[in-house]
Amino acid sequence: MDNDTQLFQLLQKELERSQRGLEMIPSENFVSMEVLRALGSIGTNKYSEGYPGRRYYGGCQYVDQIEQLAIDRAKQLFGVDHANVQPYSGSPANLAVYFALLNPGDTVLGANLAFGGHMTHGLKVNFSGSLYNAINYTADKNGYLDFNEIKSLAVKHKPKMIIAGFTAYPRIIDWQKFKEIADAVGAFFMADIAHIAGLIIGGVHPSPAEIADVLTTTTHKTLRGPRGAMILSHGTVSSPTKKVERTKENIPTLIDRAIIPGLQGGPHNHTTAAIAVALYEASQPAFKDYARQIVLNAKTLADSLMNEGLDLVTAGTDNHLMVVDLTNIGVAGKEAEKTLDEVGITCNKNTVPFDTRSPFDPSGIRLGTPALTSRGFKEKDMKIIGRLIAKTLKNITDDKVKNEVKKTVRELTDQFPLYPGLQYDRPAPEIYL
Repeated sequence: MDNDTQLFQLLQKELERSQRGLEMIPSENFVSMEVLRALGSIGTNKYSEGYPGRRYYGGCQYVDQIEQLAIDRAKQLFGVDHANVQPYSGSPANLAVYFALLNPGDTVLGANLAFGGHMTHGLKVNFSGSLYNAINYTADKNGYLDFNEIKSLAVKHKPKMIIAGFTAYPRIIDWQKFKEIADAVGAFFMADIAHIAGLIIGGVHPSPAEIADVLTTTTHKTLRGPRGAMILSHGTVSSPTKKVERTKENIPTLIDRAIIPGLQGGPHNHTTAAIAVALYEASQPAFKDYARQIVLNAKTLADSLMNEGLDLVTAGTDNHLMVVDLTNIGVAGKEAEKTLDEVGITCNKNTVPFDTRSPFDPSGIRLGTPALTSRGFKEKDMKIIGRLIAKTLKNITDDKVKNEVKKTVRELTDQFPLYPGLQYDRPAPEIYL
């Protein structure tokens, strides 16, 4: 059998791209070598539909223990009674909550995508907006959550579920205000903490664990694990087989049934193992330092950009990300994303509140600091990066300037090696089982 040199060369190029560039998409991060090892482990071979101790397949005695380890670590870290670690990713996890708690056509209140929400919070072309009656809240003129609007919409439309949690909101979320509104209209309250799970564990963002009825989160982003997800709640599984009512007390049972047999088949046991590793890493004292550094880096970067004359939504950040409104310098988000990518700075185009441009070519870009923080970048580096971003965007057609920035980016990234010793330029020797 020939070795697949073509694929391994492509992996090597991706490794080199990551090493030589500044990864600044807020939803991306770099996992540890230990997470990589678990993700590529023998766990991928085993089918294990069901839950620990309740499988539809034999030979699950060890994957049972792996999954239980991940469950126990999640429960302890987030301070919850129940954790389901099987969702394949964030969107399937959110789908499972809808499936568990609602009927098609029920009303859901979530953030508008253009104002920092997520597709699964009620976008019309998503399942959440096509199978359910989705009502979207927005923000005030400065980009902050408008709780008067949220309350007004809730009272008017009487949603069965209210969602808080965002992909592009740079401020602390007041979970208690959301709960008060949900309680007032008798709605379930779901907190989507995918972006800020690591910040919550690190103690730099308040937790909704004792406030929301159910939490969903990815395991990558600030949690720095593999691409997977979890659903967290309080209570216990009351009956694995008998029908239960859709009440808050029965959420663990409803969630487990929604995942399997409702929506998924066998869990990805290699991913579950990698989630267990990431949760162990997040339980260590150093992770709190990491979370604090993410926020320090983000605040420093935001200040640097504003000092260079760029406008930020809400004029700063409390967490790991920021949204830059490029209107005042006459640059569109799509062009900014492309040009920054050319100089080795990876970000994504993003809408700004009350954007007059198309979502496919919006007025802003979104920047974040988790991945750079994982590599060891600190505040002094963020000041430099802010100046490099501003210089590029203000001279977007100047090839000389762009070449200078690209050279500086390369010099900067060389100081922070990524996965020393790892290489994909040749396949491993063939192994016959």
